[in-house]
Amino acid sequence: MKLFTESDVTRDAIDGKTIAVLGYGSQGKAHAKNLRDSGYNVIIGARTGGPTDKKAAEDGFQTFGFADAAEKAQVICMLVPDMAQPRVFRDIQDKLQAGDALLFAHGFNVHFGSIVVPEGIDVIMVAPKSPGDLVRRQYEEGRGVPCLRAVHQDASGEAAERALSYAHAIGGTRAGVLDTTFAEETETDLFGEQAVLCGGAAQLVLHGFETLVEAGYQPQAAYFECLHELKLIVDLLYEGGLDKMYEYISDTASYGDLISGPRIIDDSVKDRMRDVLKDIQDGTFAKNWIAEYESGSKDYQARLQARRDHPIEKVGGDLRARMSWINSKNKSRNAA
Repeated sequence: MKLFTESDVTRDAIDGKTIAVLGYGSQGKAHAKNLRDSGYNVIIGARTGGPTDKKAAEDGFQTFGFADAAEKAQVICMLVPDMAQPRVFRDIQDKLQAGDALLFAHGFNVHFGSIVVPEGIDVIMVAPKSPGDLVRRQYEEGRGVPCLRAVHQDASGEAAERALSYAHAIGGTRAGVLDTTFAEETETDLFGEQAVLCGGAAQLVLHGFETLVEAGYQPQAAYFECLHELKLIVDLLYEGGLDKMYEYISDTASYGDLISGPRIIDDSVKDRMRDVLKDIQDGTFAKNWIAEYESGSKDYQARLQARRDHPIEKVGGDLRARMSWINSKNKSRNAA
């Protein structure tokens, strides 16, 4: 495995180019500010008059509609949400010129064919492995977050160098840049979200909460044990892997982990994980999600609302309202 760092950036392949960041959300804002602070000419593409357009202007950027921004730039960064990207691409497609680079932070639309870029354009990816606010904070502190780099289409002959230069400009080479492909990044990212990080973790929390409440324990106690304290464990895992968790939790907790963990998450779970991965790999998930979005997202919204209506959200909202160390905007829409 080659991990690219600052010493591997031997030349700046995007030097002198105007960079258009399309979208000024979490990632767009971080990328744009880091690029500007690294000395690049950065403009913002956004919906004219929209909230992100106004926010970018307040932050000192020149803003344009998506098509105009793409026409003025040689490196165009597609950082609007996944489901909005095909529409934005249709707006900018005729503005792309031979030799331009179109950059993504996630490979979903390219990998599953919702965006097909004409020949003559570099199609590259730089995917920071963190939320946008951390990308920005780490850069400001002289550090960076790890990034993935991929090349889908190399029209210029220097697509990989362009991607590495971009990763360097947003601080990625300070932590390390790992080569991947659009397929690997997309499929592993979707699998991680669905099976472990979001879908798996959330479902485990809910089943744990429900099991304790149905057994007669107080909902508040169940909340603390199954959701609140999860952060303590995740922080240990994040900082030092499984080994650090076992170092800092009690021997009782460690023994319970080793004995009971495999009873809960057994090999049948891995079989179902393989089913989830297969749906991702063969495009079933992407097809279903795109169809759901294009039909108005009614099923998605209903499922999301049912999750928000779960008793754990009311209990958690009330408890978090009393936790002074949690920023008020993050506590919950269900806080009393």
